[in-house]
Amino acid sequence: MSGHNKWSSIKHKKGAADAKRGQLFTRLVKEIILAARNGGGDPEANPRLRTAILNAKAANMPRENIERAIKRGTGEIEGANYEEVVYEGYGPNGIGLVIEVMTDNKNRTIADLRHTLTKYGGTMAESGAVAWNFEQKGFFNVPAAGLDEDEFMLQALEAGAEDIELNGDYFDVYTAPQDFHTVLANMEKLGYPIENAELTRVPKTTINADDVAPKIFKLIEMLEELDDVQKVYANFEVSDEVMEALSQEA
Repeated sequence: MSGHNKWSSIKHKKGAADAKRGQLFTRLVKEIILAARNGGGDPEANPRLRTAILNAKAANMPRENIERAIKRGTGEIEGANYEEVVYEGYGPNGIGLVIEVMTDNKNRTIADLRHTLTKYGGTMAESGAVAWNFEQKGFFNVPAAGLDEDEFMLQALEAGAEDIELNGDYFDVYTAPQDFHTVLANMEKLGYPIENAELTRVPKTTINADDVAPKIFKLIEMLEELDDVQKVYANFEVSDEVMEALSQEA
């Protein structure tokens, strides 16, 4: 399992997944704004916007917030001019980090990233030093309760998925990035509830982080606390035993 999913799982086990509701809403609003700005305000004609709205609704964002964000993206309402930027870094044990941000002030963002990385045992990296080790994939979860594993996997593959893994209470579904929205739509037509739909980055190679697990989790947690950070990816593995021990700490 990739470090990205290990981190997601342990956050859920700790009950700390995006616990700060306002921070989660800020990230979702930024994604809606940028999706609407780049592809228009009609979700039927803009797959990225449709996915952003799906995630916003799953987080119980009020409809008026969603509509306001779309209008900010299309220019009907004035607002900050966000841009997407990707930064790279290293954590303990040379673990690679890819940090996706949406910002209206790159100087502020870089200063915040550098400060946080330095404080929690990481360093900034040059562009391209880390990102080469990550593949872009489409990714979403489907709750496994009540589903037959073999039947679900067969239907997901027929819908265009590249890979499916049963991970605890959820099926993790991966797609080629260009097929993401098509597979998502196909699975929705089959009646499956979709959660956490996103374009993600999956590491090609990983580093064992058992001896520095608390440090890398803390570093990622603090990076995700930064207002401009949307997502953090890392190429680490931790054993089930270490993950279980950490999940008991809160």
